[in-house]
Amino acid sequence: MKYYLARMRAKDACPPQKPMTHIFWSGLGSFMAIILMSIYSKEMPFGQTDGVFLIGSFGASAVLLYGAPDAIFSQPRNLVGGHVVSAVVGVTVFLVMGQFAGLASALAVSLSIVAMHLTRTMHPPGGATALIAVIGGSEIHQLGYVYVLSPVLIGALIMLLVALLINNLSSNDKRHYPTYWY
Repeated sequence: MKYYLARMRAKDACPPQKPMTHIFWSGLGSFMAIILMSIYSKEMPFGQTDGVFLIGSFGASAVLLYGAPDAIFSQPRNLVGGHVVSAVVGVTVFLVMGQFAGLASALAVSLSIVAMHLTRTMHPPGGATALIAVIGGSEIHQLGYVYVLSPVLIGALIMLLVALLINNLSSNDKRHYPTYWY
């Protein structure tokens, strides 16, 4: 037990606060992405509403894309691939085991992690995208695999476009996006 607890001892101090310009671009990027998705959701096909298009996992993606644009989890392959792979897994698990909500939820998240590992598209919000496919309610369930296209793929692409614009507007040479595409 002593060995186990010793492994939890922090080795580093908390990093310093980011410069105000970084904070500004992070806030602007996340605002622009979410507001654009909200506007798009009013005009989009498939008759969806704001509540369906703005899934919670996009909020977590915004934190990564605009708050930590150089992180591996924030890169385009991870953003788009992680959400899409996880959505496919989540919808499939719901269709096969949806009547067992607890088991389906656990399987959707764990299988999405496995699938993201196998496809090298790890994006932590993808786990939430898979979970939403299972617990999202009747509006999400009625979409079936359309959920993968809209809101998931279209939403991820909107976030990617905003990340490309906002993260490259900064004059800071260290703030550029993406680090890699594929």
